[in-house]
Amino acid sequence: MADAVRLAFVTDIHHGKKSLTKDGPAALGLLDEFRRFAAEARVDAVVDLGDRISDVSREADLVLEREVAEAFAPFTAPRIHVDGNHDVDYLTVADNDSIFRRNAGHEVRDIGDWRLVVWRADTRIHWPGTFALVDSDLEWLAETVRTADRPLVIVGHVPLSGQSQTGNFWFENNPQYATFPTVARVRAALREATVPVVSISGHVHWNSLTTVDGVAHLSLQSLTETFTTDGEASGAFGLLELSDRVLWRVHGADPFEWSGDRTRLSRKWKAPLPPFADMRRKR
Repeated sequence: MADAVRLAFVTDIHHGKKSLTKDGPAALGLLDEFRRFAAEARVDAVVDLGDRISDVSREADLVLEREVAEAFAPFTAPRIHVDGNHDVDYLTVADNDSIFRRNAGHEVRDIGDWRLVVWRADTRIHWPGTFALVDSDLEWLAETVRTADRPLVIVGHVPLSGQSQTGNFWFENNPQYATFPTVARVRAALREATVPVVSISGHVHWNSLTTVDGVAHLSLQSLTETFTTDGEASGAFGLLELSDRVLWRVHGADPFEWSGDRTRLSRKWKAPLPPFADMRRKR
């Protein structure tokens, strides 16, 4: 058996001023803690799931993003940066490309026995609407999933489960902003996988596990969120260990842990029943 793959995750850093339940001034110090953790864990890659700043204006956001980039510079493991909606509200994807020295197309990286799928779908909120899922982005993901010959970890900013946001400070009354409006099309694409699939996202500012069609959907708490931690910045970052088992641990003031067997993750669920009322009429 190959050595376990270890990936470190951080999301929703929200560097900037303090706002509502985000402790933005704590962000850079917490990022330094995350850097030390990733170094000690000897991870194979570091994944930033986006919303690195709390946006203000183009001029201010350029400064904030560059400060976050400077904080990431000492990391020794390969880094992957995904943009969140706050990263592209006043800035462009090209701005973020330049600051983080990357090309923000979709990526596939084989790491050990697993494949890391970096899905950089459009994460700009198109006010007064929500996210817009671009057909070419969905087609790329569907083809990547359909042709996969090894287990997949799919990473992106926006959750793909469509889970309930009941109890969420930000999204209970704004669920339309918690995922793509056509997320059912994404789930249909994931359903075609013949290999185990784990999907990891940020954006919704809480730790969660939602399993749909056998796919494990994990969301990671924001690094600077306070609504679940009684006013203290959560300091949340995750470690994903991949071998014959999948182990997910969130560290910080809002800890969370989940593990699953790789074989069981490849078992697809039966299609959901139709409405009970329709079934009774047929009887």
